Amino acid sequence: MNLTTGRPHLATLAVAAALAISLTACASTDSTTKEVTVVGTGEVRGAPDILSAGIGVEVVAPDVSGAVSQANEKARVMIDAMVAAGVAAEDIQTSDLSIQPQYDGTGGPFGGAAVTGYRATNSVRIVVRDLSKASAVLDAGIAAGGDAARLNTVTFDIDDDSALLADARTRAFEDAQNRAEQYADLSGTSLANVVTITEAHNTTGNQNMMRSPDASMSDMVIAPGTQQVSFEVTVTWALD
Repeated sequence: MNLTTGRPHLATLAVAAALAISLTACASTDSTTKEVTVVGTGEVRGAPDILSAGIGVEVVAPDVSGAVSQANEKARVMIDAMVAAGVAAEDIQTSDLSIQPQYDGTGGPFGGAAVTGYRATNSVRIVVRDLSKASAVLDAGIAAGGDAARLNTVTFDIDDDSALLADARTRAFEDAQNRAEQYADLSGTSLANVVTITEAHNTTGNQNMMRSPDASMSDMVIAPGTQQVSFEVTVTWALD
């Protein structure tokens, strides 16, 4: 009888002992894990060296074939003029081709309004790699397109920003390390190995291009400004 009732008791003690060892091990592991996680930022600025612009023509004609023909012809003349002004042919790419019916009145296609003509557009995206020629290129394009010319978005960029990115990344890591070392000193520890690194970067610029409705291209103000490349890096260090 005593042996039979004692077996469950021994099993219970064994389970309790195993559980105690497990809890002790977990507590030991948690107490020895020391880390610090900080966010560092780095920013650098550079001067843009290329210009991108959307430019094209828009015409209205009584029939589809006439609208398409006129748009194509004016776009061809515009492209030739910009190439002559300094844009490489490989830096000109068609970006939009469209044709839409025009209606008499506001009824639209389901309101009984009659079609009065067709509006055709032909637009390209250009890249000017020599900013000293930017004004002349846009001037030539708009002059060739005449009243049908349409100038859309204009942006500036840095053709090769790898050096700026590397500089911003270095500054961001150094900023994070300085912050981490300060926290380590305050907590009476020291930095050990890096555990994780997570980064994010952003490029912003000052872009300015204005033209009054009646101004000629020679009156246009083109200001490339500067571009800011910024990095944010989150780094976790182990602490000794």
